[in-house]
Amino acid sequence: MSMATAAVARRLGAALRRVDDGKDLKPAPIILYLPALLAGALIIGAAFGFAVTRLSESRSEAARYAALHQALDELRIATGEFTRIDDAQLRTIGRRIGVDALRFEADPTRGEGRAVQSLHDARGRIVGWFTWAADDAVIRMSDGLWLALAIIGAAFAAAGLVAARASRKVLRLLDRSAERARRLTGEDPLTGLPNHGVVLERLNEALARRRSGVVVFALVDLDSFREVNDTLGRRGGDTVIQNVADHLQAGLPAGASIGRFEEDEFAVIVTSESYRAAANLVDAIRVSLQRPIFVERLWQITACIGVAQAPQDGAAGDEIARRAGLALRAAKREGRARVRSFEPQIETASSERRYLLHELQSAISRQTFDVHYQPIVAAGGSAIIGVEALLRWTHSSRGAIPPSVFIPLAEQNGLMPQLGEIVLRRALTDAERWPGLSIAINLSPLQIRDRAIVDLVGAVMAETGVASSRVVLEVTEGVLIDNPEEALARLEALQALGVSIALDDFGTGFSSLSYLQKFPFGRIKIDRAFVASLGTSGSAGAIIQSIVTLGHGLGMKVLAEGVERDEQRVLLRLAGCDEMQGFLFARPGPASDIDMALARAAVSAAG
Repeated sequence: MSMATAAVARRLGAALRRVDDGKDLKPAPIILYLPALLAGALIIGAAFGFAVTRLSESRSEAARYAALHQALDELRIATGEFTRIDDAQLRTIGRRIGVDALRFEADPTRGEGRAVQSLHDARGRIVGWFTWAADDAVIRMSDGLWLALAIIGAAFAAAGLVAARASRKVLRLLDRSAERARRLTGEDPLTGLPNHGVVLERLNEALARRRSGVVVFALVDLDSFREVNDTLGRRGGDTVIQNVADHLQAGLPAGASIGRFEEDEFAVIVTSESYRAAANLVDAIRVSLQRPIFVERLWQITACIGVAQAPQDGAAGDEIARRAGLALRAAKREGRARVRSFEPQIETASSERRYLLHELQSAISRQTFDVHYQPIVAAGGSAIIGVEALLRWTHSSRGAIPPSVFIPLAEQNGLMPQLGEIVLRRALTDAERWPGLSIAINLSPLQIRDRAIVDLVGAVMAETGVASSRVVLEVTEGVLIDNPEEALARLEALQALGVSIALDDFGTGFSSLSYLQKFPFGRIKIDRAFVASLGTSGSAGAIIQSIVTLGHGLGMKVLAEGVERDEQRVLLRLAGCDEMQGFLFARPGPASDIDMALARAAVSAAG
């Protein structure tokens, strides 16, 4: 065996050992046996080459024998005498032919007419005759030819053994690969839980087996998991997911089946005779999630849960899963750690939302929105010192769609960047006609998370020529809670453009006081809920006075919104508010309303 063949055999052996150890499962394992097949082909090829060579040599021997026969025969006819044949002449026709093909006879008459030739000894005496059959001489194959055929047979046998072994290994490996493929197609690689497809199969199986009782299907969606990934990176986020999966598995009731349904969403199936199974399952999930997770720091994960159950919410698996998804989305719209069970009105609302979403997308592409403006006045009088831009959508058949309906719809479907750009461009374009007024524009939490917002604001201010000192960007406390570090970086970058940052709805959150020190706010807006209580609640006045004192102490302007009565205006001015807005001064209206209000104010001032 050549060195190359030996090397191939060693590699083949190593590959087969790895297969035996289960360490080399590949999607296409048959490639491991190509070296074996190649080695067999080389052996068989070499054997055939050797056989062809030996056959050629044998034919050459036969040809030399025939030539000698012809020469001797011609000499005998020409001389009429027998010719001496010595050892050298015998060697010229080949040892094998001399032994196997020549026949020695004591009596030439026994040749029966065949040509004979005398054989003389060294003294010239005839010691015998040899004869050959020119027509039927049998030239036996040489030992080399037999060896070649033996090698060919051995090569075929070896190749057959290798092929048989390889076939067994390939079949075994294919079985392992098929099993692994089945496992991978049905198992979530991160948590080891059943994946989306297997969960639905198990749900259908549970529904098919149900004869009484209920089958509960719950979807568990982790709240604000994007923050975890942004803080820890993908690998850290995966570790948190694994911990959540372990906690859920450990805390679920006996017989419950859990799977990973989406990236940060789990599904749980419970079959029970108790109609309290859904409530018990929700309680178990909540308790499981209360266990804290430590990855670089302590994480307290919460989740929204959507529940549907058979038979009341449907009989088919896809129907139950779809309705649990509708319930989950309804829960997420309500906030964090919410639970909703499916109700028919949820499906009705979902159909309405799908319709409005389609119409909203169409309105964005055509930019069929209006921007209205509400005046902001100085607390010491009624002069307009600024306006707040407010987006309005009037549908062709539904009429006015409230911002409380279409803004959340845009946020939940990734449309806020387009919608926010429409407001920004329209507001700053209109602000060119009011050079003495500030222009306040609301930014949603999704816009603050978008790194492009800084470049967009800078570009639109440059295009419209509006001075940055006139631009006020309003954010809510929700922007700060989700990812404080990212929000701080984004707000500081916006402030670096020269714009002012205002904290809207101040006083309704949980950590507003700490944010005032940390974030670059230039003004705060007192929530309308406190203003509405002025004159009817003694504590409202004290709270407003405290907010004003705090804001001024930090060098901020204080604006009160929702002013509707003159009594409120007086109390706010006494409390020290700098600015006010509300229906008492003007309702939001189109830009033309601001034009007329400014014109009236100019006439009044001139008079």
